[in-house]
Amino acid sequence: MTNNDVLRRIRFIFDFSDSKMISLFGLAGHQVTREQISDWLKKEDDPAYQECSDPLLAIFLNGLITDKRGKNDSPQPEPEQRLNNNIIFRKLKIALNLQAEDILEIIALADVQISKHELSAFFRRPGHKHYRDCNDQIFRNFLKGVQLKYCADTAESSSAEIS
Repeated sequence: MTNNDVLRRIRFIFDFSDSKMISLFGLAGHQVTREQISDWLKKEDDPAYQECSDPLLAIFLNGLITDKRGKNDSPQPEPEQRLNNNIIFRKLKIALNLQAEDILEIIALADVQISKHELSAFFRRPGHKHYRDCNDQIFRNFLKGVQLKYCADTAESSSAEIS
């Protein structure tokens, strides 16, 4: 998944306006314009599309953590220069204050089952012998589960289908 895909999905899941997106960057100490947000959210075939870099997505996720969890006394963390699914996954886990059981339930909403051991491998340090890269499929299913759990539009359409 590209950084732009992640940004688009998070915006949709939580129904963030442009102003809210700008404020999330601001919470992490970075100023962006409405035009930048708009260009990052465009599809890749749009001529105005701009790639969202790893540090910019890290800044956004740091702002999301601050927004969801509150400001703490420690200094704002430096944004990572290189992101991967594991780091993004960890930041979303922190922002949403999720425990392993919560994540397993969220992934199960997307009709995927993984063990607690498989899940913990994604959150280990890269040098650890049990570390495992989180592939796009697992990460997409996590985001799909988050969407099913947190997005009002999705929850309403799912319950309408059941009725």
